[in-house]
Amino acid sequence: MERFDEQAKTWDVNPDKQKRAHTFALEITNFIKPEGKLNALEFGCGTGLLSFELKDAFRTITLVDTSAGMIDVLKKKIAKEQITHFKPLQTDLFKNEIPIENIDVIYTLMTMHHILDLHTAFKEFHKLLNKGGYLCIADLVTEDGTFHKPEMNFDGHHGFDREILSDVLKKHGFETVYYTTPHTITKDTGKKYPLFLLIAQRVS
Repeated sequence: MERFDEQAKTWDVNPDKQKRAHTFALEITNFIKPEGKLNALEFGCGTGLLSFELKDAFRTITLVDTSAGMIDVLKKKIAKEQITHFKPLQTDLFKNEIPIENIDVIYTLMTMHHILDLHTAFKEFHKLLNKGGYLCIADLVTEDGTFHKPEMNFDGHHGFDREILSDVLKKHGFETVYYTTPHTITKDTGKKYPLFLLIAQRVS
């Protein structure tokens, strides 16, 4: 977590992070069409790049992250832009009971590959979401393990397979209703890593 606290200071400088936030925001709003009437939660919000792209799309947005550094930067951005419908929370959603209710949409960008226990995550998301609500996962398509540098000691998922992820979601009351690969990250080596957006609806 210290790595993300440190990275928070320069997170928004990366133009690719800004571009992918814009790309996925368009995909989410084009499919769900929230029109300012729905309540959303961003899981693993970081500095809020994706939520700032979606700030006019939702009635309220709760932004959750475990990194104090990320939330600190986020709060300063919210204050600077005088946004009143954002609710930043520094917490571990899977360990702490928090008073979040009436959530229609949960979205997450490049976070789920860090979450080892997907079953616990999807169980919690199911509990938070209203029936008929949407879970939007934007993350890496299955890769060969080279996305993260060796010195990071990464111990998460090397991306996700569409069918396998959909099957896990189905076990927790979700049905995949949309899938696309709208963005690609190109590393300094020239190697490309496509990112997907999977939208699943809570059906039970």
